[in-house]
Amino acid sequence: MRDSDVLDNNPHVSRSALEAMHGQVFGWALSRCDFQQAVAEDLVQQAYVELLAGKARFDGKSSLKTFVFAVVQNLSRNRYRRIAIRLRLLEKAGTESGPDVTQAVEPGENENLWKAVQRLPARQRDIIELVFCRDMTIEEASTVMGVTTGTGRVHYDRAKKALRGRLEND
Repeated sequence: MRDSDVLDNNPHVSRSALEAMHGQVFGWALSRCDFQQAVAEDLVQQAYVELLAGKARFDGKSSLKTFVFAVVQNLSRNRYRRIAIRLRLLEKAGTESGPDVTQAVEPGENENLWKAVQRLPARQRDIIELVFCRDMTIEEASTVMGVTTGTGRVHYDRAKKALRGRLEND
């Protein structure tokens, strides 16, 4: 890692490493926000700002990829918590209108498989996406999700069994 490539406030992170994984990070951000392009761009930008500013400091306890994915995951969770709070406040105030959120379908080679994955519970869906679409190990995916490796393995196993059953029924 060259000194000119290192982030000032995050000495263990290089710009070239972030550039190399940008496509994967953006894909993860897209899936966190129901494939809304503008929201995903905002999430990735906010993650990079936190890395550049040193708010999210990489300490080397996991891989950089796992760390950046977890930053995006946490930012996404915080965003949707704020939206949920606003919606509850609007409901209490008697206002019926809220943000119009529609879910886009991710383009893929096998639409039946994608629909089956979308019907999985959230954690099972996340582990499947991280392992198969984002090239992570179960251990890395568990870290991103904020669960133990054992819990990640359970979600992974249950997701595979559920997918197998749903695809056989279809």
